[in-house]
Amino acid sequence: MSTCTICGGIGLVEHLTEKGIWVSRPCECQQMERYHKRLASAKIPERYRHCSLDSYETGFRGANPSLAQALMTARKYAEAYPIDTGGNGLLFVGTAGLGKTHLAVGVLQRLVQERGVHGLFCDYRELLKNIQNSYNSTVNTTELELLKPVFAAEVLVLDDLGAQKPNEWVWDTVALILNTRYNNRQSTIITTNYPDLPAGGGVQTEAQRAAREQTLGDRIGDRMRSRLAEMCVRIEMSGEDFRQSVKRARFG
Repeated sequence: MSTCTICGGIGLVEHLTEKGIWVSRPCECQQMERYHKRLASAKIPERYRHCSLDSYETGFRGANPSLAQALMTARKYAEAYPIDTGGNGLLFVGTAGLGKTHLAVGVLQRLVQERGVHGLFCDYRELLKNIQNSYNSTVNTTELELLKPVFAAEVLVLDDLGAQKPNEWVWDTVALILNTRYNNRQSTIITTNYPDLPAGGGVQTEAQRAAREQTLGDRIGDRMRSRLAEMCVRIEMSGEDFRQSVKRARFG
């Protein structure tokens, strides 16, 4: 590894202020090292590590205007954090393939780099399965150990909220996570494929209930859906799955 030509490897550089006083400040190499450590601790999956606000595409043919609006809101949030966001987060709502996770990770990466945030990425379904697995007597990790970093993260990305089949335990666990972060005024950035509507969606007959689309209220309970309205700015995204066109997998 080569030695930094600016600081000589000590991590500090000196500069003369306007008042003629020499002061020390962290070298850019040290700042970059700290950034990479914070980024690694955020546990962003390899698939999403390239995601940034600058790389999010909204100009492709047939793009729904809501995508550009979502990008603009995400940028404004990153610029306003933390003074003007007041502990609030973001809730990206829309069907699969619109780039909700891309934007959520893009905001997190921007905050880690420019605001020095200590953040964490969590896949909702994976987190719940790991917590369930911790009840196994042969597993050394406890529920508290799994939830501690979720509670401690300055900014948490909770991806794919509602993906786990709901039951009382799921609802209680979601309530614990969201209420803890709400009470501590910690920012939570959430993505979900389910429409932000109450349980039942106003449908009355059993046949209609069976045929209708599941809502966020169905998946996490109306009480927690109401809590999200208090703690997150909702960003509605619409359009076709652009992974089927813009992001289609290919060789070469």
